[in-house]
Amino acid sequence: MNPVFAAQWQNKTKQAIEINQSHAGSTAQARAVLEGLQADVVTFNQVPDILVLADKGLVAADWQKRFANNSAPYYSLPVFLVRKGNPKNVKDWDDLARTDVQAVFPNPKTSGNGRYTYLAAYAYARDKFGGDKARSLDFVKKVLANVPVFDTGGRASTATFIQRGIGDVLITFEAEAYAARRELGDDKFDIVTPSVSLRADFPVAVVDKVAKQRGSTPVATAYLAFLYTAEAQVILARNFYRPLDAGVAQKYAAQFSSARLLTADDLGGWDVIAKDHLAAGGTLDQAFVEAAVTKSSTGAAAICGCGGVKSSQW
Repeated sequence: MNPVFAAQWQNKTKQAIEINQSHAGSTAQARAVLEGLQADVVTFNQVPDILVLADKGLVAADWQKRFANNSAPYYSLPVFLVRKGNPKNVKDWDDLARTDVQAVFPNPKTSGNGRYTYLAAYAYARDKFGGDKARSLDFVKKVLANVPVFDTGGRASTATFIQRGIGDVLITFEAEAYAARRELGDDKFDIVTPSVSLRADFPVAVVDKVAKQRGSTPVATAYLAFLYTAEAQVILARNFYRPLDAGVAQKYAAQFSSARLLTADDLGGWDVIAKDHLAAGGTLDQAFVEAAVTKSSTGAAAICGCGGVKSSQW
């Protein structure tokens, strides 16, 4: 993506640019920007990570109005990566609640990837149980209780599943799952798309305070606008992100499995999610506590950084 944009920018403005990147989990990167990382732009995997920058005055309050689709040029969704042949016959979210299945995904308290997994599982349960909160909470409790290790980020969970051989199924973004299979070989893993998942729009924003100080606002804005062009959308699709451009989406439709996608709005929007699910004592903490009780009663053990849960180990 970067060399293509850099060449276009130089051709247009006669200005040569170098694009430096910092990679880590979305929430960790937001924290780094808050602590002084001089980012001109951010490309994250969840809206709350940009909202926290806007709350601190680093990003403009109207950032979602600056680009199409609320400033999210592409999207993905949680899917299942299983070992070749799918030995545990994992087909949908219900299978993650089975006691004979170990599910691997990062801690929803520290990872946007894990947060989407938790929310997708909860949204699936709420849809299945007709909005019954108690039954939905019980469902995600069972899923959480089956996680052997809660890593802090998505890449770490991928390493746990692939390199350490822990777990029966890795729940991660579709793009990550396909990238892992492409890198390691189609003969080692299969990808299962659940019947229902949660659309993960990946938002972008200019870090206005930094860009103004550095005089980079024009190029930073152009960089994010470039992500919406057909050329950039093709690059995204080739790397298994779902594009917004209708023509590109049609061209690459065959590589993506169909699923009914719910959204954050189906759960009340990010403000409601933050209050009801992610805040201390919210649904996520409740599910963690009950899952920990289940773990202790079965004698299982797992590392957990559960935020509101006082114990750091199950």
